[in-house]
Amino acid sequence: MKTLNISISDYEYDKLGLKGNMLSFSDFVDLLSRQISRQQLRASVQLAEKYGLSKMTMDDINKEVKTVRKNAKNSH
Repeated sequence: MKTLNISISDYEYDKLGLKGNMLSFSDFVDLLSRQISRQQLRASVQLAEKYGLSKMTMDDINKEVKTVRKNAKNSH
């Protein structure tokens, strides 16, 4: 087995919720994946708010989905 040393700031350590000095690689990947997912979700919410999509009702969303699906069928 190999050991990989990674240096991170105290802020990053706390932000990732790390609790010790030892962490398996798969656990590290899971932590990073969750952090990236959170960042992408925040970015998506910001874009939705910027373009007014966050105010869409479920009916609006369903209509949009139906329209996109219909157009996709017609283009093939």
